[in-house]
Amino acid sequence: LVHCCFFLFINLFVCWLQYGNFVDNLRLYVRGGSGGMGVPRLGGHGGDGGDVWLVSRKGVTLRQIKNRHPDKRFTGGVGADSSVQALKGEKGKDCEVFVPPGISVTTDEGKVIAVLNALGDRVCVAKGGRGGSLHSGFLPSKGQIRQIRLDLKLIADMGLVGFPNAGKSTLLTALSHAQTRIASYPFTTVRPEIGMVMYDDHKQVSVADLPGLIEGAHMNKGLGHKFLKHVERIRQLLIVVDVCGFQLADSTPLRSAFQTLHLLIRELRLYNKELLRKHVVLIINKMDLPDADEKLHEFLHQLENHHDFSHLLPDDATPEHFLKFQHIVPVSASTGVGIPLLKRLLRTSLEEQDAMATENQREDKLQELRRLQSTSVKPRMDGSFLE
Repeated sequence: LVHCCFFLFINLFVCWLQYGNFVDNLRLYVRGGSGGMGVPRLGGHGGDGGDVWLVSRKGVTLRQIKNRHPDKRFTGGVGADSSVQALKGEKGKDCEVFVPPGISVTTDEGKVIAVLNALGDRVCVAKGGRGGSLHSGFLPSKGQIRQIRLDLKLIADMGLVGFPNAGKSTLLTALSHAQTRIASYPFTTVRPEIGMVMYDDHKQVSVADLPGLIEGAHMNKGLGHKFLKHVERIRQLLIVVDVCGFQLADSTPLRSAFQTLHLLIRELRLYNKELLRKHVVLIINKMDLPDADEKLHEFLHQLENHHDFSHLLPDDATPEHFLKFQHIVPVSASTGVGIPLLKRLLRTSLEEQDAMATENQREDKLQELRRLQSTSVKPRMDGSFLE
């Protein structure tokens, strides 16, 4: 038991060290440039100070920003003073900080300043000071100073969610040929990975492999919040369960696939219950293991008759409403069994979601038109109009 605990501790420590290479939050000091001096005797205006902008760009990481700017300080240029040669001073140079898409910009107090999702999105995070003018006695003002936080949340079509060693990394490799680190012990995935599932008609679906959760992740055990936050911007969840269940260590109980599934759902629900409003596909992995067919049959029977088996779950893992899955797909990521079907269903599930969203938009527009029509201009008996 001591040897097992020591081995688990070493793996957790190594994963923590490696996860440190992946930066998903950063605190920056930003300051707008000061304005330039005005000239009272000529009525000259000093130039305004430069602003500090965040700009979303492809291929940028927070790790690069941290490495290239160890002090994490960004300042706009100072506005030019007014002079005889140029009564209106030139504006100070703007400072542009390139960030990856998927960034939330917040204050230290947690107030959201902006969200940069698309490439090219930009936001001014520190305004430059005003140049000296008649209204300020020709004295310039200093630029805005802020401490801001950049919080990266991955954007992907689908995200693989599961306990450690459920085979998520192997599954991502089978789906997209992504080069992920794979081993036979828990906590293989130590940072989020994104792979692209390619189709014959050149359609692409992005799938994120999120590091394995542990029980208590919603309370930030392990690196819970660092992992769970990446689920928030993913369109659909792919919950991956080992058909034979899950056991973190010899000292912890062996959970059946049915128990494992609902413990996973509990972690998602307790972190943010809105996550369970997303479309969910259940993937039952490791169908190549001995007795997998028998365990699959038992698992599916428990899912179909979940109320009869709720006594198998801990009290805090018994949901008020059992989750409905868009699809349930048994696969073997290591042998490839079921992978072609899964690829088709992933695309189908996204297309169904898009069609549903389009239909909801159409219904909303129809209701808006009906509302406008009911309040439109109506003729009076005398030929005038009543609004």
